[in-house]
Amino acid sequence: MVGAALMLGATGYALQGRPDLPAQKAMPAGEILATDPAISDIRGQMFGRFGAEGTYLTAADALSRNGSSRYEVQTILGGIRGSPKSVQLWTALGDAIARHDHGQLSPAAVLAFSHASQLDPKHPGPPFFLGLALARAGDVDGAELSWRRALSLTAPNAVYRPAIIERLMLIDNLRQMLDR
Repeated sequence: MVGAALMLGATGYALQGRPDLPAQKAMPAGEILATDPAISDIRGQMFGRFGAEGTYLTAADALSRNGSSRYEVQTILGGIRGSPKSVQLWTALGDAIARHDHGQLSPAAVLAFSHASQLDPKHPGPPFFLGLALARAGDVDGAELSWRRALSLTAPNAVYRPAIIERLMLIDNLRQMLDR
């Protein structure tokens, strides 16, 4: 009986094991991965704070602060059901999913960002928030490309333009430090 259980476990590992994946720190189940208030401000500057979408995102942000990531995503999905062509909500969905990907960027988050970009290819929001997700996942080159795209789509007098430039400068500083 024990031998059969060990054989079943070994077979499962052989079929589904992924020893080539990098190790990552385990995160406690109760850790709150809330939206940074500064990022919420940038989102509000890029997309606006009012209207139906703003209401859904205010509720989602409150749920995020309380550690209810599942309900945060469900709230955004509820908004998308009512406004399926909302660039703001699809971008927020990508950001919410990406914050809970624990160091990786899931296909679901990439799909949400991609859909937001397809809805409005000239809006800087989707590439900006994709850049944040890529930076959290450790893809500095990808983050830089996304932020450069966001910057190219941003009006010269936009209030949030300095936030994009600041992130690009941080990447440049990081590269300079690593080159030393």
